[in-house]
Amino acid sequence: MFGKRPSGNDTAPRERAKPVVPPPPPAMKQAGKGAEAPPPPVVVDSRSDQYYEIKTTIFNALIDTIDLAQLAQLDAASAREEIRDIVNEIISIKNVVMSIAEQEQLLQDICNDVLGYGPLEPLLARDDIADIMVNGAERVFIEVAGKVQLTNIRFRDNAQLMNICQRIVSQIGRRVDESSPICDARLPDGSRVNVIAPPLSIDGPTLTIRKFKKDKLKMSDLQRFGSISPEGATVLGIIGNVRCNVLISGGTGSGKTTLLNCMTGFIDLDERVVTCEDAAELQLQQPHVVRLETRPPNLEGTGEITMRDLVKNCLRMRPERIIVGEVRGPEAFDLLQAMNTGHDGSMGTLHANSPREALQRIESMITMGGYSLPSKTIREMVVGSIDVIVQAARLRDGSRRITHITEVIGLEGDVIITQDLFVYEITGEDETGRVKGRHMSTGISRPAFWERARYYNREAELLDALEAAAAT
Repeated sequence: MFGKRPSGNDTAPRERAKPVVPPPPPAMKQAGKGAEAPPPPVVVDSRSDQYYEIKTTIFNALIDTIDLAQLAQLDAASAREEIRDIVNEIISIKNVVMSIAEQEQLLQDICNDVLGYGPLEPLLARDDIADIMVNGAERVFIEVAGKVQLTNIRFRDNAQLMNICQRIVSQIGRRVDESSPICDARLPDGSRVNVIAPPLSIDGPTLTIRKFKKDKLKMSDLQRFGSISPEGATVLGIIGNVRCNVLISGGTGSGKTTLLNCMTGFIDLDERVVTCEDAAELQLQQPHVVRLETRPPNLEGTGEITMRDLVKNCLRMRPERIIVGEVRGPEAFDLLQAMNTGHDGSMGTLHANSPREALQRIESMITMGGYSLPSKTIREMVVGSIDVIVQAARLRDGSRRITHITEVIGLEGDVIITQDLFVYEITGEDETGRVKGRHMSTGISRPAFWERARYYNREAELLDALEAAAAT
């Protein structure tokens, strides 16, 4: 039934036009390793073109038949049952011959198109996919095990893709259209979503989803993956528990948010934690957590709530810790002020390629806020606020590693002094191209937060971990 079907008077099967993958430019062809033709799409959806033609016909008949206004008033289970009844009736009227399994698949797909996320559903169901990148209706990429792959998933057209984008962002009260073509949102499970629509996106709507695993990662998982050594994991646990102020630094896709989630796992259950994010994605397990989210301006350009507004308001909410999902602007000043005025154990992430660069970026962001403070004053504030910088990196093979655990020691003249407790040293690669390396202790046995660890009775455990790391 779902083989190729001739069209018109043609007797030969006609295949639907497939997306054209442009050839690499001449310079790439001569680049040596990795310059061959791109690999074929990964087969995620094995259904034929004939299936999609039948599905489109039935879907269009469903839209002409169903009352969407009344459907919206039903709960999800009742709406799916209503859609299934109507689709079964349409299949019967149009004399479509298919097996029970094929019909059940068709019913499921059409329900997903009307009520869910359509072709994205099989990708969202897979827990091994880290990112989903939709570049228009015909090109969908995924990231698996650190590698980006083209799939054969496709949308009916750009209109269907745009409808799904609207459905995603409307769940949290946001919108994406020509007047507001850029939108950050999230899925119900916390997965981060970014949409950029035409006319800014020339080839159709572009949707990027940073997926969260169903099983929330813990520090023991990072240790099992080789992202950090057992001794380093122990030290990070102590840092998170004894209320050191932590800045997590790294590039895009390096695992900063995952690491921040793991670090918050060491917060005591009786502490009041307030989180501030652009799109709420942190998954804290403590019982006393207040989650705050920024708000974009409305159609009239008013009503915007910025990250800085949230961080300022946090100080009036009697927080014991403040967690900022990502520091990217003038809110850096308010976060440092909070860290320095009794909210020990606060944490945040920012984009930087090294601990030293992270400090420079913090200084630049404070300057962006219009504060005409001397450079030395800003650095004194940084030194008085930040205790530890944890650097995450994504290596060339796609693996993610914690490359530095660095303390901020003090100020010498105009220079901020730091010391590394752990560094990751790359030693080569194996026969499969995977990067090999090891986490090394720098030999420091009495870090600057030693007194804080002793205050919380964790100094013996800290000493054992540092000595064990130095001995390996």
